[in-house]
Amino acid sequence: MTTSCSIPGLNVPRSRFPDPEQDLPTAGGEQRVVLAGGCFWCVEAVFLAIDGVISVESGYAGGHASSANYEAVCSGTTGHAEVVDVHYDPAKVSFGELLKVFFSVAHDPTQLNRQGNDRGTQYRSAVFYETAEERRVAEAYIHQLNQ
Repeated sequence: MTTSCSIPGLNVPRSRFPDPEQDLPTAGGEQRVVLAGGCFWCVEAVFLAIDGVISVESGYAGGHASSANYEAVCSGTTGHAEVVDVHYDPAKVSFGELLKVFFSVAHDPTQLNRQGNDRGTQYRSAVFYETAEERRVAEAYIHQLNQ
């Protein structure tokens, strides 16, 4: 399935990206993060390969319409982005480590509303945080990368 994915970041070694200076404390139990970064099938494949990731589900988020499906989202009228819902074990992989993979390998956040040949607002880059701590860590890492 990933042979048709065009992910520019896959050619960039993760070692070229810094580790996050801030991270969430290790929590017990399964955690989740929802990420948008282009074609969800391509992003899903990247996260499924990470030790500590329990499951990854493709879907849609961030829209104003009450429901979403592929055709409606691709029309650009729902406001949704293609996302992956990543469930992970924070004892094996941290929130910050997942952000590093997201920004360095899973997609190229410098391409506005697109990934490779996939174009449209449904392919935008976003971190859908659930807590103030997740927001703080995500914004700190984005700031760190922009320096």
